Amino acid sequence: MSLLPKSLSRLIDAFERLPGIGPKSAQRLAFYLLHVPQEDLEQFADTLKELKSHTILCSLCKNVTEQDPCAICSNPTRDQSVLCVVEQPTDVLSIEKTGKFKGIYHVLHGAIDPLNNIGPDEIYIADLVTRLTQKHSTIREIILATNSNMEGEATSMYIMKQIMNLDTQRTNPIKVTRLAHGLPVGADIEYADEVTLSRALEGRTAF
Repeated sequence: MSLLPKSLSRLIDAFERLPGIGPKSAQRLAFYLLHVPQEDLEQFADTLKELKSHTILCSLCKNVTEQDPCAICSNPTRDQSVLCVVEQPTDVLSIEKTGKFKGIYHVLHGAIDPLNNIGPDEIYIADLVTRLTQKHSTIREIILATNSNMEGEATSMYIMKQIMNLDTQRTNPIKVTRLAHGLPVGADIEYADEVTLSRALEGRTAF
């Protein structure tokens, strides 16, 4: 029989399902919230509810936003000819902090990972191909900014093959580059500092 109230046990179980949260961390979070004033707790609960109801995916880049198209896609000062492909919305935040990239993005929301049953159809690769095949598309360069691990490399290779197939139908082939020096092998974009990301963007090489 559990020594904890059911409501507290359920909250601990919910926290444990979050990435990076172990049993002890889940317990600490649950007991912390237990002592939070009721008004603050209700505000926290409302914020969680609004997370899904007040956010959408941009129909163009698939980034998380409150408006469609998002602020980046609808910004006329952004270079519409250079598109940066990233795995997660957090990668967009990291690259934007560098202030070096003035193009647009495409967020995959994951990477190809056969061991976890994640194939090309489970992420937004098809939507990327659609963007490239549209008649009004002005995209001339794609920066593959997936993470430099096995899943990220596999994803980049798959996208590259898709682009090569498209190039046979285009008069002007799309230039494909990869983030270069500054990013150590196995590192995630999300955790790279601004200086490292800036150098990687500036020194990107042809794929």
